[in-house]
This record gives sequence, C-alpha cells and structure tokens, in this order.
Amino acid sequence: MASADPADEALAGGAYPSTPAGWHATTQRKIGPFTTHVVWLRPDGSRVEWSSRRHRKGRSRLANRRQSVLWAPRRASWWIGILFAVGSACFLVGPLPGFVELVGSGIDGLVFFIGSIFFTSAATLQWLETLNVDRGPGIPQARFRFASFEPRRIDWWICGVLLVGTVFFNATTFQALQSGLDAQSYDKLVWRPDAAGCVCFLISGYLAYIEVCGDAFWTRRRSLDWKIAAWNLVGCVAFGIAAIASYWAPSEGSVLDLAADNGFTAFGGLCFLIGSALMLPESAAAHTETGDLLVAQALTA
Repeated sequence: MASADPADEALAGGAYPSTPAGWHATTQRKIGPFTTHVVWLRPDGSRVEWSSRRHRKGRSRLANRRQSVLWAPRRASWWIGILFAVGSACFLVGPLPGFVELVGSGIDGLVFFIGSIFFTSAATLQWLETLNVDRGPGIPQARFRFASFEPRRIDWWICGVLLVGTVFFNATTFQALQSGLDAQSYDKLVWRPDAAGCVCFLISGYLAYIEVCGDAFWTRRRSLDWKIAAWNLVGCVAFGIAAIASYWAPSEGSVLDLAADNGFTAFGGLCFLIGSALMLPESAAAHTETGDLLVAQALTA
C-alpha cells in the first residue's frame, strides 16, 4: 500500500508548521492559537529557526530563487511588492489638492479606483503565495491550491482579511466613480478610505506585525521584515484616521477636517509605498538563503 504524502498528512491534521521526522522543537513562540516562530533541534545536533513570514516569502510554489532585487518577474513576492507599490502611489497622489485641480475630479476618482485594483491584485497574489507554501522544512506543498480553511495559521488570516479589505475599496471607489465625484451622496467615498476596508486593513496589519515580532506588543526588533510590517501598520492606522475624519468633512466640518482626511490618506499611501519598496530586497533575501530557514552552525549551549 502506498504511503501517504507528508504534505497531505500535515494538511489533514491541521499541523502548521509540520515537524520533520526526527526533529525536536526546542522553542516555540505563539500568539493565541498562532505559531509565529519555532526552533528545531535536528538529529545531527544543529538547530533550525523557522519564522512564519520568512517561510511564506521563501518557500512557496510561486517562488523563483534565481533573480535579482529590482527585476524578478518570475517571483510572486516581487510582483506583490510592485503591485502594492503602484496602488500605494495612487492613494498617495490622489488626495493631494493640487492633483485634483490639475486633472479634474473624474480623473482623480479613476486614480483611486485603479489604485484599489492594484491593491486587490497584490493581495490576491499574496493569498495564493501563502496557500501554496511548504507545510514545513522538507515537506513541500503537494498541489496548487486556490482556497483553504486553516484558521490556526496567522498568515491565512493576514492575507485573507487583507484581500477582503481591498475588495471593499474596489466597491466604494467604483461606486463613487460611477455616481460621479460631485454627487452629494458619494462625495466622500473616494476622498476617504472605505471604513469597512480600513477595519480589515487594521486587523491584517496588526496580525502581520505580531507575526514578525512573535509578541502582541512593542518589540525592539529592527530587521527588514519588522520594518515592512511596521510601515504597513502605520499606513493602516493613517487610513483609519482618514476614515474617521471623513465623517466630519467636508459638509459638517471645517477645512482642517478635510485637510486631515486627505493628509492622512496620502500619508497612509506613503507608508504603504515604503513598505512595498522594502519588500523587494526582502524577497531577494528570502530566496538566496534556504527559504525560511536559518541553520545554525551547531548546538553550543
């Protein structure tokens, strides 16, 4: 009788990450039900460190390890950074008063809608990247997947909630574009991020932050993946502030309320743009190492 595929066994049992035969977990960092970091002791006495973000960026079926930082079109994580960067640039430029005066409200609304499409494209690719990551060291994903139900994986929540949030942005920016930016009932839909989308962004951004930190609160980590998560979380907070400010601007509030709305939307776009740019060197680094694994010389303690 043929033996079962280890990836299928791991998926069926809900184990993530899966521990290779003969390895022993010496350290495990968890946030609630989510495992973010593991250190394994191998039979040869060496240690292997696993982290959730590094793993999903370096050990997916959508990965290609032989391309550079600035040009890697065969690597999904490179495209994710590029697509998020373009979408972020749209949300950075769109709220600027000088821009709408230059191009008109119709083109300005189109910029927001295009930005939301790039966000959703990047989020979709990130979702597929995450679903098709190896189940653990030496346990490759058996087949390509488009969907799964794995609520005990923090990256499953990060990418799934983010994707839902981007769809909310698609809906509101398209609705405002169809109705016209001057229509009273949709006047503020493009000038502010969608409130439901902002909630999704905040949840996803915070989960992505603790995925890197392995802790629910502040950390002293200053690694590249921490910087990406931190910039993105600040951007999510800025979008949330812009959404709150929009309820007072412009019909019920002052010029300062409108400036806060637009300013925080643009600042959020800038934060996302920085985080997206940092994803390019992160992508290259993840694929020049052994994927997600940092193998120590030997167990010396």
